[in-house]
Amino acid sequence: MALQDKGAERRPDGTPEPCTTTPTTAVAIADERGVITGWSEEARSLLGYVPGEVVSRPAADLLVSHLPPSALRRLAEQAPWYGVVPARHRDGRTVDVVVRACPCPDGDGRTQWVLTAAVPDGPSLPGEDKGTLLRELTLSQLPVAVAFYDRDNRAVGANDVIARIVGLPEERIRGRRLMDFLPSPAYDEFTELQDQVVRTGEPVHVVRYLRAPSESRGRAWSVFLSPLKNHLGQVQGSSIALLDITEQYLARQRLLLVNEAGNRIGSTLDITRTAQELADVVVPRLADYASVDLLEFVHRGEEPPDGPPRGPISMCRTARQAGTDALLGTMLRLGSKVEYPASAPTAECLATGRSAVYEVNGSSMLRWAAQDPQRATRILLSGAHSVMVVPMRARGVTLGSVFLGRTRHPEAFEEDDVLLADEITARAAVCIDNARRYTRERITAVTLQRSLLPMTLPSQPAVEAASRYLPAGGRAGVGGDWFDVIPLSGARVALVVGDVVGHGVQASATMGRLRTAVRTLADIDLPPDELLTHLDDVVIRLSSEAAADADIAGDIGATCLYAVYDPVSRRCRLARAGHPPPVVVTPDGEAAFLDLPASPPLGLGGLPFEACEVELPEGSLLALYTDGLIEARGHEIDERLGALRRTLARPAQALDTLCDDVLATLLPAPPDDDIALLVARTRALGADQVATWSLPSEPVVVAQARRQATDQLTAWGLDESAFVTELVVSELVTNAIRYGRPPIQLRLIHDGSLICEVSDAGSTSPHLRRARSFDEGGRGLLLVAQFAWHWGTRHAAQGKTIWAEIPLAA
Repeated sequence: MALQDKGAERRPDGTPEPCTTTPTTAVAIADERGVITGWSEEARSLLGYVPGEVVSRPAADLLVSHLPPSALRRLAEQAPWYGVVPARHRDGRTVDVVVRACPCPDGDGRTQWVLTAAVPDGPSLPGEDKGTLLRELTLSQLPVAVAFYDRDNRAVGANDVIARIVGLPEERIRGRRLMDFLPSPAYDEFTELQDQVVRTGEPVHVVRYLRAPSESRGRAWSVFLSPLKNHLGQVQGSSIALLDITEQYLARQRLLLVNEAGNRIGSTLDITRTAQELADVVVPRLADYASVDLLEFVHRGEEPPDGPPRGPISMCRTARQAGTDALLGTMLRLGSKVEYPASAPTAECLATGRSAVYEVNGSSMLRWAAQDPQRATRILLSGAHSVMVVPMRARGVTLGSVFLGRTRHPEAFEEDDVLLADEITARAAVCIDNARRYTRERITAVTLQRSLLPMTLPSQPAVEAASRYLPAGGRAGVGGDWFDVIPLSGARVALVVGDVVGHGVQASATMGRLRTAVRTLADIDLPPDELLTHLDDVVIRLSSEAAADADIAGDIGATCLYAVYDPVSRRCRLARAGHPPPVVVTPDGEAAFLDLPASPPLGLGGLPFEACEVELPEGSLLALYTDGLIEARGHEIDERLGALRRTLARPAQALDTLCDDVLATLLPAPPDDDIALLVARTRALGADQVATWSLPSEPVVVAQARRQATDQLTAWGLDESAFVTELVVSELVTNAIRYGRPPIQLRLIHDGSLICEVSDAGSTSPHLRRARSFDEGGRGLLLVAQFAWHWGTRHAAQGKTIWAEIPLAA
């Protein structure tokens, strides 16, 4: 072992003091050549040799190994030296003894050496030498790398651990700066820290992950740089101590990676994004490249098949990540279909449900390569030397696999790496399974909602209409927004937009029930404010049913805007229940929000709804929408309303193009809430399409009414429909005279169909009944119902109107 030297004692005049020893210490004399010339009795007791066996022999013959270089250097300089050396006993065993060599010059200019020896823990060792020896033994045997430097940062001494780390013996380290034997830029920082410690006298502690020149892999080192001060507190140099904390460091890095995975993976309910987050987390800290393959049922949001997958497996490449573009080029593209034969490592791991590590030249990989040479070529091109396959399972369901490879990492995957990959993959698997379940529910809700929304807008003469519906993106899911276009009697049309509070299947189902209720109420031609009152009762009843069901959370609420437009009068009557106001764009391009009375949302009960009526010139634009179009995080509502108004005011030939422009302007990203948009351009029926007559309440007027209707049909070129029209007019006018109250009015409307309307001031509604064979009346409405496509009654503030839509002859 290499120990520090101790200087020789000297007289006041500077000459060496002759060496002395205690009588119990073994003594031997050697000449300047190292040949033994004297041997004491204590020496014989220590090593067993008698003087005749050792005198005239080199002292080195008694040593088991050569002296350390530091000892040889001291002896060559004729300087005292002491240290522990292994000596050979006469009986063949090795005895560790403390040897002290003191030079003793004689008068002839030659130097003799006095050699004293004792066992290290023997009582004959002087106290000063024992303390120094123990310090030297501690320094040399300490498992911590230690080196000492002077004020110029030149090495004064180092223990064997330092020498082993840097790959140089101590004598080649001594006298050199750190940068001289560790020229890598990674170690430049320590030279600066040495200067700082010497300058300030304050210790410094850092932790660094470095690769020593003598080692093939890096290690984590806890580095302590300390100043060395004399009894006056003056800095005489510095020391560096390095403690290997690789295991603790790697364990901490694994915990940090697991924590990071928990924070980064599963930020959304999107399957592809979650898989990509998993790949991004493990590269490059665990692997140099990673790919995530998912079974096809995951993307479709379907229920998994029974049992683990076996045999050839087909999966979809969902995510990939690599540290370099060159590695990425060897990997399959996203969305590619991946086929794994039964012998492939991935198929084996999915069948067993356990992770496995494979060497590229291992038997399993070679067997796979024989069946899938193209994939094997990709792995070889990547330069991987170790790969790992991790099954992705959650709640007992196999979802896919993660394939990890190492190229630049010199170490192969170890057991700790497998445990870490299992933990991260398990967390990602739960997130992906949640996304799968969400996808299934979302598909169900979207399918339900789209089945409840109108597939196409009905053809009617009042307006030209276009619509758009967008489900919410992200975690919100499908909501309860809806729209509808409902043809009404008298060539009128109802425009409806509504929004059910909440998201998911429950909101979609509620939306379907409300849309059905609106259509039912529209069929009886209720005014908008009365219709909303009845719809409010429906929502209250649904809320009561939901409150009694423990599986339904929260109250049911909704908003709605209902508008009725009459192309004959060009007037539109509207009412809203907690809904945003519509936008009206006049033919000259001026856009404004319609000032409708603000009424409460549906479901509160006991509060009235108010309606207003406006006249819309032909060609006016009416835009109805839900709040998802104008509400967005990070944007002021006034800003969004202004953008909507400006976009609608732009000239657009096609309403579909206008709808697309609105969505593109207000929705640069997927919406946070459902969006329903309904845009209608008004039409007007000309005077030549409508004929109106006021009739006296006298029976003789029936014939006159039939004649006037026939003449009008002749003017319209509808002579072939005259017979049915005369019959309908005769019956409706007769009923108005017999059961109604004056004034009586007859109106014919022609626009693709023929509508006959008879109005009177009475409130009694006629109804169908089955007449008996001997009854003289009761068959009029039955005949009307047989000859007309549709017929019905609508009430006004005063009186009613009986109408019938008559089919035209081909």
